[in-house]
Amino acid sequence: MAKRTHLIRHLLTTLALAGAAAAAWAAWLGWDQQRDQHADGYTTGPYEAWQVVGLVFTLLAPVYWAAARAYVPAAVLGTTAGLTVAAYYDWSDDASGLFVIGVGMIMLGTLAATGLVSSLVSTWKPRARVELPGH
Repeated sequence: MAKRTHLIRHLLTTLALAGAAAAAWAAWLGWDQQRDQHADGYTTGPYEAWQVVGLVFTLLAPVYWAAARAYVPAAVLGTTAGLTVAAYYDWSDDASGLFVIGVGMIMLGTLAATGLVSSLVSTWKPRARVELPGH
């Protein structure tokens, strides 16, 4: 029974993180669909750097929470799945079909970043404080 409960907790954590990642994408990036046209004809966007940074920092909290509780696979897979699905949904109206490359880059980048952060968080142990006599 304990093993089943553990598996259910991992599954629920994975689904919660996927939902949180998709919601964070919608909040930070989903509303901005217009490219910026500069005077020299160069186009950028549709996202500004502050939006992407906001998304990353928003997702650090749930990834940290899950990894600190030894839900590393859930932190990595849930966040990666949520951002990948959100990017696919957001970009799938691109007629060129090149959006698939961007979605793949989102998936690989998220997988690598959340894997690194989760590994660091789960292995970090606070150092025991050493008390010196007389202090």
